[in-house]
Amino acid sequence: MARRLRSVALFYVITLPMLLGAWAPAQARELRVVASFSIIADMARQVGGDHIRLATLVGPDGDSHVYEPTPADAVAVAEADVVLVNGLQFEGFIPRLVQASGTRARLVEVSRGIEPLEAAGRAGLAEAAGGAEAGHGAHGQQDGHGHPAGQQQGSEPHAHHHHGKYDPHAWQSARNAQVYVGNIIQALCEADQADCGVYQSNGNAYLARLRALDDEIAAMMRAIPPDRRRVISSHAAFGYFSRAYGITFLAPEGISTDADPTAADVAALIAQARAQQVAAIFMENITNPRLIRQIADETGMRVNATLYSDALSGASGPAATYVDMMRYNANAIRAAIMGGPAAGRQAPGA
Repeated sequence: MARRLRSVALFYVITLPMLLGAWAPAQARELRVVASFSIIADMARQVGGDHIRLATLVGPDGDSHVYEPTPADAVAVAEADVVLVNGLQFEGFIPRLVQASGTRARLVEVSRGIEPLEAAGRAGLAEAAGGAEAGHGAHGQQDGHGHPAGQQQGSEPHAHHHHGKYDPHAWQSARNAQVYVGNIIQALCEADQADCGVYQSNGNAYLARLRALDDEIAAMMRAIPPDRRRVISSHAAFGYFSRAYGITFLAPEGISTDADPTAADVAALIAQARAQQVAAIFMENITNPRLIRQIADETGMRVNATLYSDALSGASGPAATYVDMMRYNANAIRAAIMGGPAAGRQAPGA
Protein backbone atom coordinates (compact mmCIF):
# COMPACT_ATOMS: atom_id res chain seq x y z
CA MET A 1 0.00 0.00 0.00
CA ALA A 2 2.73 2.41 0.96
CA ARG A 3 4.55 1.60 -2.29
CA ARG A 4 1.37 2.37 -4.30
CA LEU A 5 0.87 5.70 -2.53
CA ARG A 6 4.48 6.67 -3.25
CA SER A 7 3.93 5.80 -6.93
CA VAL A 8 0.79 7.93 -7.15
CA ALA A 9 2.51 10.84 -5.43
CA LEU A 10 5.48 10.59 -7.79
CA PHE A 11 3.09 10.53 -10.77
CA TYR A 12 1.51 13.82 -9.71
CA VAL A 13 4.85 15.45 -8.88
CA ILE A 14 6.06 14.72 -12.40
CA THR A 15 2.89 15.23 -14.46
CA LEU A 16 0.94 17.96 -12.64
CA PRO A 17 3.21 20.85 -13.74
CA MET A 18 3.05 19.55 -17.32
CA LEU A 19 -0.76 19.39 -17.20
CA LEU A 20 -1.06 22.85 -15.67
CA GLY A 21 1.31 24.21 -18.33
CA ALA A 22 -0.82 22.72 -21.06
CA TRP A 23 -4.00 24.22 -19.62
CA ALA A 24 -2.57 27.63 -18.76
CA PRO A 25 -2.66 30.33 -21.48
CA ALA A 26 0.58 30.51 -23.40
CA GLN A 27 2.76 33.47 -22.53
CA ALA A 28 3.41 35.67 -25.58
CA ARG A 29 7.09 35.97 -26.38
CA GLU A 30 8.40 39.52 -26.62
CA LEU A 31 9.30 40.59 -30.13
CA ARG A 32 13.09 40.85 -30.32
CA VAL A 33 14.05 44.14 -31.97
CA VAL A 34 17.53 45.52 -32.65
CA ALA A 35 17.98 49.22 -33.45
CA SER A 36 21.20 50.37 -35.05
CA PHE A 37 21.58 53.53 -32.93
CA SER A 38 19.95 55.45 -30.11
CA ILE A 39 17.60 57.71 -32.09
CA ILE A 40 15.95 54.80 -33.90
CA ALA A 41 15.89 52.85 -30.63
CA ASP A 42 13.86 55.57 -28.95
CA MET A 43 11.37 55.63 -31.82
CA ALA A 44 11.03 51.84 -31.61
CA ARG A 45 10.50 52.06 -27.85
CA GLN A 46 7.72 54.63 -28.30
CA VAL A 47 5.92 52.31 -30.74
CA GLY A 48 6.70 48.91 -29.20
CA GLY A 49 6.50 49.74 -25.52
CA ASP A 50 6.53 46.66 -23.27
CA HIS A 51 5.73 44.33 -26.15
CA ILE A 52 9.26 44.37 -27.56
CA ARG A 53 12.65 43.41 -26.19
CA LEU A 54 14.91 46.13 -27.55
CA ALA A 55 18.67 46.09 -28.07
CA THR A 56 20.63 49.12 -29.29
CA LEU A 57 23.94 48.73 -31.10
CA VAL A 58 25.31 52.31 -30.91
CA GLY A 59 24.20 53.86 -27.65
CA PRO A 60 23.81 57.43 -26.38
CA ASP A 61 26.58 59.83 -27.43
CA GLY A 62 27.95 57.13 -29.75
CA ASP A 63 29.20 57.83 -33.28
CA SER A 64 27.72 55.43 -35.83
CA HIS A 65 30.09 56.73 -38.52
CA VAL A 66 33.09 55.09 -36.87
CA TYR A 67 31.46 52.37 -34.77
CA GLU A 68 33.02 48.89 -34.73
CA PRO A 69 30.61 46.06 -33.85
CA THR A 70 31.29 43.74 -30.92
CA PRO A 71 30.64 39.99 -30.56
CA ALA A 72 27.66 40.87 -28.37
CA ASP A 73 26.22 42.87 -31.26
CA ALA A 74 26.48 39.84 -33.52
CA VAL A 75 24.61 37.74 -30.96
CA ALA A 76 21.86 40.36 -30.61
CA VAL A 77 21.40 40.57 -34.38
CA ALA A 78 21.45 36.78 -34.73
CA GLU A 79 18.64 36.43 -32.19
CA ALA A 80 16.55 39.33 -33.50
CA ASP A 81 13.16 39.15 -35.20
CA VAL A 82 13.50 42.67 -36.63
CA VAL A 83 16.58 44.83 -37.22
CA LEU A 84 15.85 48.55 -37.67
CA VAL A 85 18.48 50.63 -39.48
CA ASN A 86 18.49 54.15 -40.86
CA GLY A 87 19.62 53.24 -44.35
CA LEU A 88 21.05 55.74 -46.87
CA GLN A 89 24.42 54.11 -46.12
CA PHE A 90 24.57 55.71 -42.67
CA GLU A 91 25.60 52.59 -40.77
CA GLY A 92 28.62 51.33 -42.69
CA PHE A 93 29.10 48.47 -40.24
CA ILE A 94 25.66 46.92 -40.74
CA PRO A 95 26.21 44.81 -43.89
CA ARG A 96 29.19 42.91 -42.48
CA LEU A 97 27.53 42.57 -39.07
CA VAL A 98 24.39 41.09 -40.60
CA GLN A 99 26.46 38.71 -42.70
CA ALA A 100 28.62 37.64 -39.77
CA SER A 101 25.62 37.07 -37.51
CA GLY A 102 23.81 34.80 -39.93
CA THR A 103 20.54 36.37 -38.79
CA ARG A 104 17.21 35.58 -40.37
CA ALA A 105 15.67 38.79 -39.02
CA ARG A 106 13.77 41.20 -41.21
CA LEU A 107 16.12 44.14 -41.99
CA VAL A 108 14.13 47.38 -42.22
CA GLU A 109 15.45 50.73 -43.47
CA VAL A 110 13.29 53.18 -41.55
CA SER A 111 14.21 56.14 -43.79
CA ARG A 112 12.43 54.47 -46.71
CA GLY A 113 10.03 56.96 -48.27
CA ILE A 114 11.67 60.23 -47.26
CA GLU A 115 12.77 62.73 -49.90
CA PRO A 116 16.58 62.44 -49.70
CA LEU A 117 18.97 65.37 -49.86
CA GLU A 118 22.08 65.07 -51.94
CA ALA A 119 25.18 64.96 -49.77
CA ALA A 120 27.23 68.08 -49.14
CA GLY A 121 29.85 68.80 -51.73
CA ARG A 122 33.20 68.16 -50.07
CA ALA A 123 34.47 66.04 -47.21
CA GLY A 124 35.88 69.21 -45.65
CA LEU A 125 34.01 72.52 -45.95
CA ALA A 126 30.34 71.58 -46.16
CA GLU A 127 27.26 73.75 -46.23
CA ALA A 128 23.80 72.44 -45.50
CA ALA A 129 21.96 74.56 -48.00
CA GLY A 130 18.35 75.55 -48.04
CA GLY A 131 18.83 78.10 -45.30
CA ALA A 132 16.65 81.17 -45.50
CA GLU A 133 15.25 80.04 -48.83
CA ALA A 134 13.72 76.92 -47.29
CA GLY A 135 10.25 77.08 -45.84
CA HIS A 136 8.49 74.83 -43.35
CA GLY A 137 7.75 71.59 -45.15
CA ALA A 138 9.17 72.89 -48.44
CA HIS A 139 9.92 70.34 -51.12
CA GLY A 140 12.74 71.01 -53.54
CA GLN A 141 12.53 70.38 -57.24
CA GLN A 142 13.43 66.92 -58.36
CA ASP A 143 15.58 65.61 -61.12
CA GLY A 144 14.33 63.12 -63.67
CA HIS A 145 14.97 60.20 -61.32
CA GLY A 146 12.72 61.45 -58.54
CA HIS A 147 15.62 62.69 -56.39
CA PRO A 148 16.05 66.25 -55.12
CA ALA A 149 18.01 68.52 -57.40
CA GLY A 150 20.07 71.55 -56.40
CA GLN A 151 19.57 71.17 -52.65
CA GLN A 152 23.24 71.43 -51.63
CA GLN A 153 25.91 73.93 -52.43
CA GLY A 154 29.43 72.83 -53.27
CA SER A 155 31.00 70.57 -55.84
CA GLU A 156 31.83 66.90 -56.28
CA PRO A 157 28.67 65.48 -54.68
CA HIS A 158 30.18 61.97 -54.46
CA ALA A 159 33.41 63.00 -52.73
CA HIS A 160 32.32 62.66 -49.08
CA HIS A 161 33.86 59.84 -47.13
CA HIS A 162 32.33 56.34 -47.03
CA HIS A 163 28.76 57.42 -47.77
CA GLY A 164 26.52 57.28 -50.79
CA LYS A 165 25.08 60.06 -52.87
CA TYR A 166 22.54 61.17 -50.27
CA ASP A 167 22.76 62.75 -46.83
CA PRO A 168 21.65 60.05 -44.37
CA HIS A 169 20.75 62.33 -41.43
CA ALA A 170 17.07 62.46 -42.37
CA TRP A 171 15.82 62.27 -38.77
CA GLN A 172 16.84 65.93 -38.31
CA SER A 173 13.42 66.87 -39.67
CA ALA A 174 10.48 66.00 -37.43
CA ARG A 175 8.40 65.52 -40.57
CA ASN A 176 10.83 62.83 -41.74
CA ALA A 177 10.65 61.28 -38.29
CA GLN A 178 6.97 60.64 -38.97
CA VAL A 179 7.98 58.57 -42.00
CA TYR A 180 10.45 56.66 -39.81
CA VAL A 181 7.73 55.88 -37.29
CA GLY A 182 5.30 54.77 -39.98
CA ASN A 183 7.91 52.29 -41.21
CA ILE A 184 8.54 51.05 -37.66
CA ILE A 185 4.83 50.49 -37.06
CA GLN A 186 4.58 48.50 -40.27
CA ALA A 187 7.69 46.43 -39.47
CA LEU A 188 6.50 45.51 -35.97
CA CYS A 189 3.01 44.69 -37.19
CA GLU A 190 4.34 42.40 -39.91
CA ALA A 191 6.55 40.59 -37.41
CA ASP A 192 3.94 40.38 -34.64
CA GLN A 193 0.40 40.51 -35.98
CA ALA A 194 -1.11 39.60 -32.62
CA ASP A 195 0.07 42.88 -31.08
CA CYS A 196 -0.39 45.04 -34.18
CA GLY A 197 -3.22 46.97 -32.56
CA VAL A 198 -0.93 48.00 -29.71
CA TYR A 199 1.78 49.14 -32.11
CA GLN A 200 -0.70 51.14 -34.16
CA SER A 201 -2.22 52.79 -31.08
CA ASN A 202 1.17 53.68 -29.61
CA GLY A 203 2.45 54.79 -32.99
CA ASN A 204 -0.51 57.03 -33.75
CA ALA A 205 -0.16 58.77 -30.39
CA TYR A 206 3.53 59.27 -31.05
CA LEU A 207 2.88 60.60 -34.57
CA ALA A 208 0.57 63.24 -33.09
CA ARG A 209 3.41 64.36 -30.81
CA LEU A 210 5.79 64.52 -33.77
CA ARG A 211 3.38 66.66 -35.79
CA ALA A 212 3.11 69.08 -32.88
CA LEU A 213 6.90 69.07 -32.50
CA ASP A 214 7.35 69.91 -36.19
CA ASP A 215 5.04 72.91 -35.86
CA GLU A 216 6.74 74.02 -32.64
CA ILE A 217 10.24 74.00 -34.14
CA ALA A 218 9.06 75.76 -37.31
CA ALA A 219 7.52 78.55 -35.22
CA MET A 220 10.73 78.96 -33.19
CA MET A 221 12.89 79.22 -36.30
CA ARG A 222 10.51 81.65 -38.05
CA ALA A 223 11.01 84.02 -35.12
CA ILE A 224 14.70 84.37 -36.06
CA PRO A 225 15.36 87.16 -38.60
CA PRO A 226 16.28 85.65 -41.99
CA ASP A 227 19.64 87.42 -42.09
CA ARG A 228 20.60 85.80 -38.77
CA ARG A 229 19.85 82.20 -39.74
CA ARG A 230 23.42 81.03 -40.39
CA VAL A 231 25.38 78.96 -37.85
CA ILE A 232 28.38 76.62 -37.63
CA SER A 233 28.29 73.03 -36.35
CA SER A 234 30.93 70.31 -36.25
CA HIS A 235 29.88 68.15 -39.20
CA ALA A 236 27.29 68.31 -41.96
CA ALA A 237 24.51 66.57 -40.06
CA PHE A 238 21.79 69.23 -40.21
CA GLY A 239 20.89 69.46 -43.88
CA TYR A 240 17.36 68.18 -43.28
CA PHE A 241 16.89 70.59 -40.38
CA SER A 242 18.02 73.32 -42.75
CA ARG A 243 15.56 72.36 -45.46
CA ALA A 244 12.65 71.96 -43.04
CA TYR A 245 13.18 74.99 -40.82
CA GLY A 246 15.24 77.52 -42.79
CA ILE A 247 18.51 77.56 -40.82
CA THR A 248 21.76 77.30 -42.80
CA PHE A 249 24.58 75.26 -41.24
CA LEU A 250 28.26 75.51 -42.12
CA ALA A 251 30.56 72.68 -41.01
CA PRO A 252 34.30 71.95 -41.16
CA GLU A 253 33.60 68.22 -41.49
CA GLY A 254 31.45 66.61 -44.14
CA ILE A 255 28.64 64.09 -43.91
CA SER A 256 30.83 61.60 -42.03
CA THR A 257 32.86 62.38 -38.91
CA ASP A 258 35.70 60.11 -40.09
CA ALA A 259 36.74 62.51 -42.87
CA ASP A 260 39.31 65.04 -41.63
CA PRO A 261 39.03 68.48 -43.27
CA THR A 262 42.12 70.03 -44.80
CA ALA A 263 43.73 73.21 -43.49
CA ALA A 264 42.47 74.97 -46.63
CA ASP A 265 38.91 73.84 -45.90
CA VAL A 266 39.06 75.19 -42.34
CA ALA A 267 40.59 78.46 -43.52
CA ALA A 268 37.83 78.84 -46.10
CA LEU A 269 35.16 78.25 -43.46
CA ILE A 270 36.73 80.84 -41.15
CA ALA A 271 36.79 83.37 -44.00
CA GLN A 272 33.17 82.57 -44.87
CA ALA A 273 32.08 82.90 -41.24
CA ARG A 274 33.66 86.35 -41.05
CA ALA A 275 32.28 87.54 -44.38
CA GLN A 276 28.74 86.28 -43.82
CA GLN A 277 28.52 87.21 -40.14
CA VAL A 278 27.64 83.74 -38.86
CA ALA A 279 25.38 84.12 -35.85
CA ALA A 280 26.46 81.21 -33.64
CA ILE A 281 28.86 78.27 -33.41
CA PHE A 282 28.12 74.89 -31.81
CA MET A 283 29.88 71.71 -30.86
CA GLU A 284 28.18 68.33 -31.26
CA ASN A 285 27.94 65.54 -28.75
CA ILE A 286 29.69 62.99 -30.99
CA THR A 287 32.61 65.00 -32.40
CA ASN A 288 36.03 66.17 -31.28
CA PRO A 289 35.75 69.81 -30.14
CA ARG A 290 39.23 70.80 -31.37
CA LEU A 291 38.18 72.18 -34.75
CA ILE A 292 35.23 74.11 -33.38
CA ARG A 293 37.43 75.70 -30.71
CA GLN A 294 39.94 76.67 -33.41
CA ILE A 295 37.26 78.26 -35.57
CA ALA A 296 35.77 80.06 -32.57
CA ASP A 297 39.19 81.45 -31.62
CA GLU A 298 39.91 82.60 -35.18
CA THR A 299 36.54 84.31 -35.60
CA GLY A 300 36.29 85.72 -32.08
CA MET A 301 33.06 83.83 -31.50
CA ARG A 302 31.97 82.10 -28.31
CA VAL A 303 31.10 78.41 -28.50
CA ASN A 304 27.46 77.91 -27.65
CA ALA A 305 25.59 74.88 -26.38
CA THR A 306 26.29 71.38 -27.64
CA LEU A 307 23.92 70.17 -30.37
CA TYR A 308 22.83 66.54 -30.55
CA SER A 309 23.22 65.32 -34.10
CA ASP A 310 23.69 61.56 -34.58
CA ALA A 311 22.92 60.28 -31.09
CA LEU A 312 20.80 61.01 -28.05
CA SER A 313 22.21 62.00 -24.70
CA GLY A 314 22.24 59.67 -21.74
CA ALA A 315 19.08 59.31 -19.66
CA SER A 316 20.05 62.20 -17.38
CA GLY A 317 20.96 64.52 -20.26
CA PRO A 318 18.83 67.09 -22.11
CA ALA A 319 18.27 64.91 -25.18
CA ALA A 320 17.31 61.51 -23.78
CA THR A 321 14.52 61.02 -26.32
CA TYR A 322 14.10 62.04 -29.95
CA VAL A 323 11.47 64.66 -29.07
CA ASP A 324 13.70 66.05 -26.32
CA MET A 325 16.66 66.17 -28.72
CA MET A 326 14.87 68.09 -31.44
CA ARG A 327 13.29 70.54 -29.00
CA TYR A 328 16.61 71.04 -27.19
CA ASN A 329 18.51 71.71 -30.43
CA ALA A 330 15.90 74.19 -31.65
CA ASN A 331 15.90 76.02 -28.32
CA ALA A 332 19.70 76.12 -28.29
CA ILE A 333 19.83 77.61 -31.80
CA ARG A 334 17.15 80.18 -31.05
CA ALA A 335 18.72 81.17 -27.74
CA ALA A 336 22.25 81.47 -29.17
CA ILE A 337 21.07 83.78 -31.93
CA MET A 338 18.29 85.73 -30.21
CA GLY A 339 19.35 85.56 -26.58
CA GLY A 340 17.52 83.80 -23.79
CA PRO A 341 18.03 81.28 -21.00
CA ALA A 342 20.28 78.95 -23.01
CA ALA A 343 22.27 81.62 -24.85
CA GLY A 344 25.19 81.71 -22.44
CA ARG A 345 25.32 77.97 -21.89
CA GLN A 346 28.78 76.66 -22.66
CA ALA A 347 29.31 73.34 -24.32
CA PRO A 348 31.01 70.75 -22.11
CA GLY A 349 34.75 71.29 -22.23
CA ALA A 350 34.44 74.56 -24.18
